[in-house]
Amino acid sequence: MSGREGGKKKPLKNPKKESKEVDEDDLKMKQKLKEQQKALNDLKTKAAQKGPMVGGGIKKSGKK
Repeated sequence: MSGREGGKKKPLKNPKKESKEVDEDDLKMKQKLKEQQKALNDLKTKAAQKGPMVGGGIKKSGKK
């Protein structure tokens, strides 16, 4: 029985994350994306409050 390994095996180590340098352009871009997302969410909530848009689509005539 000496050929078998018992017990738990150690998990593989994850590589260390590299610390990224953040410059002003990245900060501006992230801020702009946050503002766009917030504006989109505001529009979604306003659209959800109103009823469905009626009047579009194919209109059928009464003829057979």
